[in-house]
Amino acid sequence: MKGKTFSPKLHFVDLAGSERAKRTGASGERLKEGIEINKGLLALGNVINALCEKHSHVPYRDSKLTRLLQVSTPDCAPVPLIAPDCTRVPLTAA
Repeated sequence: MKGKTFSPKLHFVDLAGSERAKRTGASGERLKEGIEINKGLLALGNVINALCEKHSHVPYRDSKLTRLLQVSTPDCAPVPLIAPDCTRVPLTAA
């Protein structure tokens, strides 16, 4: 690919607090924050699904998270997603 330049991008997105509200006992602002995080995760899943299935429309505008990551998910480029295994971490209502 002579003559082309590439600019790699790396985004760190902290999605902590996306647990089930009932299990954490969250309320007030913490509950609202968890709801917004869960909405963002749902929208991200919808974007990933649309990209994988090569849909003509990819719903990037459904959340701030997907709008932010839109530049990192072009139609034909591989996008690695790294998620830690949090199954052993106890949920707390901090």
